[in-house]
Amino acid sequence: MPSAEQIRQTVHRYLEAVEKGATDDIANLYADDATVEDPVGGEVHIGRQAIHGFYANIAGANCSAEMVTLRALGHEAAFFWNLTVKFGDAGGMRIEIISVMTFDEDARIASMKAYWSQDDVTQL
Repeated sequence: MPSAEQIRQTVHRYLEAVEKGATDDIANLYADDATVEDPVGGEVHIGRQAIHGFYANIAGANCSAEMVTLRALGHEAAFFWNLTVKFGDAGGMRIEIISVMTFDEDARIASMKAYWSQDDVTQL
């Protein structure tokens, strides 16, 4: 089982890669057979290739990620964070997200669920 510190490091690498829109880096943090449900209730993306395709939506976007709080216990992490996406001079949006991840023995993300809805989006 990965340590809490290894899990925290993976979560921070995940947020850094999201900020950069680094689709390859994000996908490489996931296990081969991982799942992503973002937001919960939406489509479940299964496998690294599908996950890569999902994150392609932020490639090249002007994003910033702010960690509010993170808890890592056992082989899981839950964290509250804000994703801000700017659209040049046209404004942008901030999404308040609670993400829950599970991890494999190598501290790779085995599953990720993101809890947010339109009620958690603020137009900037």
